[in-house]
Amino acid sequence: MWQVVGQDRAVTLFQRNLERGSIAHAYLLVGPPHVGKMTLALDLAQALNCEAAEPPCGLCDACRKIASGKHADVQIIGLNSGGNSTDKPRAEISIDQVREMQHSSSLPPFEGRYKVFIIDGAELMSNEAANCLLKTLEEPAEGVIFILLTTNDGILPATVVSRCQRLELRPLATSQVEAVLGERRGVESPKAELLARLCHGCLGWALSAAADDSLLQRRAQLIDRLLDITNGDYEERFEYVSQLAAQFSQNRGSVQQVLDLWLEWWRDLLLVKLGRSDTITNIDHEAMLVDLARGYNLAQIKSFINSIEAAGEQLEQNANPRLVLEVLMLSIPGRSGG
Repeated sequence: MWQVVGQDRAVTLFQRNLERGSIAHAYLLVGPPHVGKMTLALDLAQALNCEAAEPPCGLCDACRKIASGKHADVQIIGLNSGGNSTDKPRAEISIDQVREMQHSSSLPPFEGRYKVFIIDGAELMSNEAANCLLKTLEEPAEGVIFILLTTNDGILPATVVSRCQRLELRPLATSQVEAVLGERRGVESPKAELLARLCHGCLGWALSAAADDSLLQRRAQLIDRLLDITNGDYEERFEYVSQLAAQFSQNRGSVQQVLDLWLEWWRDLLLVKLGRSDTITNIDHEAMLVDLARGYNLAQIKSFINSIEAAGEQLEQNANPRLVLEVLMLSIPGRSGG
């Protein structure tokens, strides 16, 4: 049974390829974080090595081993693979990791029919690693399948992309996520609706948040900080910039998470201002958003949304984080009652 939800087109393609014996030697799964790329990759690895008549069964020894990460012929390569717990976190997938994968791919399968290599975060490969992988993709070995997972295939070398069968995984409808949370995980309706909106169609995040309350607690802390900074003076805002800039050098993703939340919040203010409260994301803060929206006019809200988006783009282009964030803090509008 295929575990991925809402990616029927991709599942249908894989099923047809399996039936016809026309599996490609390399696939590129593209989509936002938590949309189901890893789940689909593991589904395919199970289907390729499943011992049942209708793969993947999820119950045979091979399927169970793959699901638990203990199958000798299915390997995941990423920032956290290889090395040991004392190693510093990697910033990129190294050429050594790819070379080790190449060596393993040259050996016959140990316990299955296919060797499957899943490269998680393929856009994080160093240039050397990507070029090294290209040689393997150009001369694929029999019985070896590569599955590259990426949030942005535009960063990957075109030569690598061209040697893979590309499949795009799209976010699910909010109603579909809510149904999965309620029917399969027993999440109560109000929480299921909130998580379905917050995940923006990426079921993996919603499932994680349903099982781990710390994700919603972290969101609540960020919203509280957002409100403090919005209502604070410039001294408080620039102190916040210092904190974020220092954080950025250690973990860019956490700062982007802050900007994403700010953008989501101010878009909700815009929707409330336009009379579309039924479409907001932060439904658990609807009353607060309605009250806050009275203090801004449309031009102020739209302008600050543009500022947040610009800050995110500038940080992606390696602009000075302190300068970018200081400009953002200066552009926070004052409440006007418009």
